[in-house]
Amino acid sequence: MSKTVARSRLGILAVFGALLLGACGGPEKPKPTPLEQPAPSAVQLQRLWSHRMDRFAYPLTPRVVGGRVLVADSQGQLAALELASGQVAWQANAGVPVAAGVGSDGRWSAVVSRNNELIVFEQGREIWRRRLPSATVTAPLVAGERVFVYASDRSVHAFDAVNGGKLWTLQRPGDPLTLAHPGILMPMGDTLLVGQGSRLAAVDPLRGTPRWEVTVASPRGVNEVERLADLVGPAARDGRTVCVRAYQLAVGCIDAATGSLLWSRNTGGTAGVALEGQRLYGVDAHDRVTARARGNGEVLWSTERFRFRGLTAPAVAGELLVVGDEQGYVHLLASRDGQPLGRLELGSALAAPPLVAGQTLLLATRDGSVHAYRLP
Repeated sequence: MSKTVARSRLGILAVFGALLLGACGGPEKPKPTPLEQPAPSAVQLQRLWSHRMDRFAYPLTPRVVGGRVLVADSQGQLAALELASGQVAWQANAGVPVAAGVGSDGRWSAVVSRNNELIVFEQGREIWRRRLPSATVTAPLVAGERVFVYASDRSVHAFDAVNGGKLWTLQRPGDPLTLAHPGILMPMGDTLLVGQGSRLAAVDPLRGTPRWEVTVASPRGVNEVERLADLVGPAARDGRTVCVRAYQLAVGCIDAATGSLLWSRNTGGTAGVALEGQRLYGVDAHDRVTARARGNGEVLWSTERFRFRGLTAPAVAGELLVVGDEQGYVHLLASRDGQPLGRLELGSALAAPPLVAGQTLLLATRDGSVHAYRLP
């Protein structure tokens, strides 16, 4: 296999081991679909507050817990902002550039540095840091007085949140080629859900032992690059249903209570999915926005208005679907049929998918700004 691979829009392919595959050029990218003029104005959002930090490099993602927004910029500055007002509750400095974060349960907050250190803070005060055996771009998960890390080599590590003691490691065999793209690491009751290649696995968080695993898509191709089908974040959960995307291959939904696959549909794409009510929303490889039936995956509607605009994963809040693009616009669509309702011009592209917290929409842009808007 050649030692060069194509750079994708949302993630770069990397080999963790003796080789690091470089990037190479490909065919010229198609021009973004022009936006409708004038902008739709059926929905206009009120900006509540904005907060400025250093730049946010993908995949740094804000976290909302306990009425606060936890953010970390690429240079290692952390902040806890009051969701209602944007006021700073506490600030901290990791002292090194950050590659993944933030994970938090409201008391402890965790990030991973670019030199593979897991750094944990308690209310803004650093309490410990530990060297990880491999890189990660997935935000740590803090839950049950433990800090969980999903590394880019698909290994999972658990640490004691109080003192950083190593509790367990789960390492599954697999292909050496992996995605430098946020994976799946999320809680569900007393179970840890983890993406393991093209499988979603349920893991005992106390012992690190698997409980069940479900294959969402079957990798196919003649080499390691073509067979990549890792589950990419964000995943979507509603009740016992968890829906995920397998990189460039499929979307599917799983009954996480029984560990059974409900359905899987072949479709390209590299961005995560959103779920609310009876609809699952996603963006494919050509930036078509599509809604599928939660029960069987059948297409309910699809729009090509934003093809090749470099869309983020969507977020949904009732009748409103929100998605950002590479040109610094955030598009507001009707979740029932995909019709445009309005758009925001932020001047900088989103660094993470839109985040909905109650009646508040949070948007983190690459220039280091966090904006909060009131949802209708």
